[in-house]
Amino acid sequence: MPKLPFPDPPPADDLIRLRPWREADVKPAHRATQDALIPRFTSVPLNQSEENVRRYFAGQEPARKAGEALTLAIADARSDTFLGTIALLRLEWAHGRGEVGYWVAPWARRRGVATRAVGMLSRWALRELDLGRLALLTDIDNEASQAVARRCGFQREGVLRAFERREDGRRHDLVVFSLLAED
Repeated sequence: MPKLPFPDPPPADDLIRLRPWREADVKPAHRATQDALIPRFTSVPLNQSEENVRRYFAGQEPARKAGEALTLAIADARSDTFLGTIALLRLEWAHGRGEVGYWVAPWARRRGVATRAVGMLSRWALRELDLGRLALLTDIDNEASQAVARRCGFQREGVLRAFERREDGRRHDLVVFSLLAED
C-alpha cells in the first residue's frame, strides 16, 4: 500500500481522540517517557531525551507515506492534551496483517484510555485498511497491557520466548495476542 491515510474522521469518544502528532506533544511525551514503566515494557530508551522524542516522531511521517506505519497521539477529547501514543506498525500488506503498539502517559492511566485507543484504532484498521489480522505484543510481566488486549477482543496465542532485545541488552519474552477481522 502506498501512503497510509489518517483516520477520517479522527476516531473519538467522550474521553479521547486519536489525531496526528503535533509539536506541542513533544514535551509531554518526553515527560511521559521518563516514567519507569514505559522503558521497562516498551522499546522506548531509558532516559529518553526530548530531542530524541522529536526526532522519532519526525520520522513517523515518512513511514506513513511509505505505508509502513501510522503513529497517532492519544489526546483528551475536551482539552486536546497529550495522553499517550498508539501506532499501527509492522504492516505486511501482502498478508493483510499488522500490529498495534501503544503506551499511555502515567497521568492518563487507569481511566480506560488505552482500552479505548486500542479498540478505536483496531476497528478502524480492520475495517478501513482491509486488514485481516492485527497482533498486539506485550511484555510477559505487563499485566495491564494484557488486560487491555483482552478487553479489546484480542485472543492470547502464546509466548514469544526471548523475542525482543531491549536497551538493557537482555532478551524479553512477549505475549502475543491477535484480533481477526471476523472476531
